[in-house]
Amino acid sequence: MEFNKALERFKEIIKLSNAYTYAMGVITFDSETAAPKNSVMGRAKASEIFSGITYKLTVNEEYFEVLDTLSSNKDKLDAITAREVELAVQSLSQIRHIPIEEYTEYRKTLTYSQNAWVQAKRNDDYSIFAPYLEKIIAFHRRVASLVAPDMDPYDYWLDQYEQELSTKTLDAFFDKVRASIVPLIKRVSERGDIIRTDFLERHCPIELQRRLSDYVMQLMHISRDDCAIAESEHPFTLELDKHDVRITTHYHEERLISNLYSVIHEGGHALYELNIGDDLIDTALAGGTSMSVHESQSRFYENIIGRSRAFVEILFPKIKELFPEQYKDVSLDEFYLAVNKAQPSLKRMNADELTYAMHIMVRYELEKRMMHGEITVDELPAEWNRLYKEYLGIEVPSNREGILQDVHWGGGMIGYFPSYALGSAYGAQMVEAIKKDLDFDELIKNDRINEITAWLTERIYRFGRLLKPGDAVRAATGKDFDPQYFIDYLTEKYTAIYGLDKE
Repeated sequence: MEFNKALERFKEIIKLSNAYTYAMGVITFDSETAAPKNSVMGRAKASEIFSGITYKLTVNEEYFEVLDTLSSNKDKLDAITAREVELAVQSLSQIRHIPIEEYTEYRKTLTYSQNAWVQAKRNDDYSIFAPYLEKIIAFHRRVASLVAPDMDPYDYWLDQYEQELSTKTLDAFFDKVRASIVPLIKRVSERGDIIRTDFLERHCPIELQRRLSDYVMQLMHISRDDCAIAESEHPFTLELDKHDVRITTHYHEERLISNLYSVIHEGGHALYELNIGDDLIDTALAGGTSMSVHESQSRFYENIIGRSRAFVEILFPKIKELFPEQYKDVSLDEFYLAVNKAQPSLKRMNADELTYAMHIMVRYELEKRMMHGEITVDELPAEWNRLYKEYLGIEVPSNREGILQDVHWGGGMIGYFPSYALGSAYGAQMVEAIKKDLDFDELIKNDRINEITAWLTERIYRFGRLLKPGDAVRAATGKDFDPQYFIDYLTEKYTAIYGLDKE
């Protein structure tokens, strides 16, 4: 195929693919926020048709020839197009090995599985969801065997979320974190229940919590013309393009901070997408480079900024204004300590920074064993409960609060969970770099978080997928990834909060 013709067809296919992805994204968002229960069959049919169209758009001889032509003429491509072609070749290496009937059937299964997960969680009935999870695991193992038969199947899927990530790398990372953080958790626990939190469970009307969500998005300088907020069973962010980013939250009348920090977390995801470079619009690079880098930003805003003393100082007056009776006997110091209290808990989403990685380790261990065929779907709940007891000392009272608490497996996201822990560690390394250039706490106190966002935009956000994950970390910090920054951050923060001697 002639080069210019191949380039023109490639750009056309990218635009068509983006349009179909946009349409399927809107369907997904609607299904989680507004669609009636019985709409699932119609959405499943639509998802099956759209996924079939996108499959045929790229899995055909013409597109193979297009990519072959462009790959053979890399010297003629600009940096953006060259990276698009590289990613397209990687993506095609997976999808071209999967028969279209299997691919479309899987996409339909995901529509049903997410609905089944919602029903299973609401009814505390794992058996509703289990058959779908079994199909999802089987599909993931089969795809790995088809695309990379000589590769560990779990390594294959880890690599899909974080390029070059493997169980070898993660085992070393988690071993290092466990060795330092587990003793710190023990030392904190020995201090006893010294932080007051009773006020965090007081009744706070949802309508007023919605106003707090609006205020938090204002503090984060999130453009409401480009970013909407809605409500769903499990909070998430959907990036359709940089001018249409949607976040969700879930309100609990007796758990104000659950919504509060969900909005900050999802807002961190949104800021990444909202600040993608304009030169990447309508390309295949207009999005985060990896899930770990993406989670580094959500965890950065949620914890490093959102739970900082500086942020609490500007946030707490608004909380007292909206909920004067509920917080009339609560001081700023008490609120700051409460939102940073370290205590083993059932829910990953409500976990403190110190114990959070333990939640991820549970899921990581189970995913490894599922992908290696070492555990059945029916055995998962009991093993989940055993690991929570071993890692966190927690008895799990129900599947609703245990294995059904996260939506990820229902959405087919096998290999995603480690990105949360890696992201937390990336963020801790990034804040050290930021503090060398900016007066971090003063900017937060003076409602200038947007200047921190601008720093991140210059080094990470604007590049989208143009940078590989490791390159993004180096661009922000000037160094290769080092988990010691994360360990030092947690140690310094929690020894101060709990008045512990430094060891």
